[in-house]
Amino acid sequence: MAGCGILSRHLSRRSDRNRPFVRKQHHRKHTVQTVTSSDDDSDECPSPSQRVSAADDQGSMTGYRRFSLNDEQVDPGLLRKHCSYLSYTISIATYPAVRTFFSPHPHMDKLPSKPTPIPMLVFIHGLGGSLAQFHPLLTSLSNVGPCFGIDLPGCGLSTFAPTAWGAYTTEALAELIAVAIEEHRDKAANQGVVLISHSLGCSISALLASSNSSVAKELQPYIQGVIAICPRASPPSAQETALARKLLWIPTPIFDLWRLWDRRGGTRSKSVSRFVGEQADPDTRQLQLRFNSQSRSAVWRRMAWGSLPVYNGHGQPIGGMPGQTIWANVKAPLLLVAGEADAVTKASEVAKIIRFIDSPDQDSRMSTSSENAIIPDATRVQDSKSLESNNARAHEEIYGLDTSEKQSLDIESTKGKIVRTSILPAPASHALLYDRATYRTLAGLIQDFVQKYIDHRLSLGWQLQHLNTSGKWDVKNLTKWQKVAPTSAPIANTFMAMKMLRGLDEVHNPVRFSEQWKGKIHAVIDISHENPVYDPHELEEGGVHYHKHPTVSKIPPTPDETRDFIGLVDQLEKEISDKSGKEVGDPNRPLVGVHCHYGFNRTGFLIVSYLIERKGYSVQAAIDEFGQCRPPGIRHDHFIDTLFVRYCVGLKRSTTLE
Repeated sequence: MAGCGILSRHLSRRSDRNRPFVRKQHHRKHTVQTVTSSDDDSDECPSPSQRVSAADDQGSMTGYRRFSLNDEQVDPGLLRKHCSYLSYTISIATYPAVRTFFSPHPHMDKLPSKPTPIPMLVFIHGLGGSLAQFHPLLTSLSNVGPCFGIDLPGCGLSTFAPTAWGAYTTEALAELIAVAIEEHRDKAANQGVVLISHSLGCSISALLASSNSSVAKELQPYIQGVIAICPRASPPSAQETALARKLLWIPTPIFDLWRLWDRRGGTRSKSVSRFVGEQADPDTRQLQLRFNSQSRSAVWRRMAWGSLPVYNGHGQPIGGMPGQTIWANVKAPLLLVAGEADAVTKASEVAKIIRFIDSPDQDSRMSTSSENAIIPDATRVQDSKSLESNNARAHEEIYGLDTSEKQSLDIESTKGKIVRTSILPAPASHALLYDRATYRTLAGLIQDFVQKYIDHRLSLGWQLQHLNTSGKWDVKNLTKWQKVAPTSAPIANTFMAMKMLRGLDEVHNPVRFSEQWKGKIHAVIDISHENPVYDPHELEEGGVHYHKHPTVSKIPPTPDETRDFIGLVDQLEKEISDKSGKEVGDPNRPLVGVHCHYGFNRTGFLIVSYLIERKGYSVQAAIDEFGQCRPPGIRHDHFIDTLFVRYCVGLKRSTTLE
């Protein structure tokens, strides 16, 4: 997250963890000397005139942990399923163990690949962030196109190596992203890429996409679009840069104490509110607290230092975060998204980028206002209006795509550039890509943009239509699917478990289903990870709402996935009450349909979790209720074991077994 507060993390020792086998990637030969983790491991800022305390060396390898002894335990299932640890080499450094996410499109071989394959969607996080922050977007976009991303070195689950300061400049990180992209895109077929980035990641995207950049020239022709979420328009001024460098000279142990002060109050601390706003719901605050806890001070300092420019004798910034000359020469279609109440990167930055594009000769340096400083005042939190409810989905109406004229603006410059801007109204914050009140709107904006301005094949509706007409759109293991009962009996007067609808089926298809169940089923929640083998619009047209909540097969839904499911059902229950006038528990009250593929394991797990958390069932009673209504119930023993462990009251965890 670009501009993330120095003091915004939470103390907790990061224990050493075992890493999976790391596969070496040999990318290219270089004439420049390579820096590895053993060459420059000092935690000193790179200046001959000043030195940092020797105690800082030990602090450089210390991180923060708040939620788990092992970050993999809270890593989203989708990332775990498609995650590996790879080594990448650029011109000045080797990064030995970078957590790499690559999710191929589930139907890539069935979709047209001429003249080029469907573009690869590349996700780039910001300063102090991680790929996990994109998880809500990935659940939607991974079914639209192949998805790729990395945890930048030392961030998320990537190893902090090398420790050389030069390996963490914005230019070096942009080169790292380019090398990683080239290892995964289909170069032989000239596959293009779409860059989807957040905060400082937007600056990296601009460096990769701009014709005025010297970084990754070979990749630039294949960048088909740039989506910048909370972008910064230009580097800090000379005065701001000088101040930031002084602050970054603070040794890591003292820096950590500063962070400890900033985190007072936990989820209600300034370090959390700075990113999510005062009115964020508790779950979003908890996520932000986790992200803050996972950020290493030593890594943050290096990346922040590397984003600062050096000003020459003419007052022009050199290196670091890009400005006017870079943004003005981004040729690919550009979507700029910001939150009106963002206290970290002001929404006004979007207007600055537009001015750069319209007036390329404009001075790119920023004002010296403290509101735009790269390291914001740790005591300042944006003012926000109080909300009536902390409901996770309470703001969907105000975040609708057409709620405000100022929210969306299409621009086509005189040079033929396509730029679209969207400013989500307050209280949208810097956390809008994982805030439960905004990420669905953001996902919709991105999907609309990529299919209209980049490639029409990046439309789920188009893909489903193509697969249907080509005869390739069908369920896996059709014989087994046909033997499964379509629906269950009503479960606790709340749910109906289902198998996935099938567009080609004569009976269990969305048109027949909506005709049969209209007024009896209010909505269907599709928790399968894959594209549905039916057109959700046919359900909507028949009066049954459709919601996608992807989970990974064979793996019990994570606590985060379960939490979001319960929040979604809570909202649907409120809608049912408002629309039908029937109280909760009324046997004639409309139900919520839930399906994975067959409607047993993941479906049962989430329904049972809801019965426990909202209906007061014991674990065994909830499992029995589901089994009686949807025989034979949850089939996988490890799903049942996970339910008992997760909901065992008074269970205490230990790092060792005695």
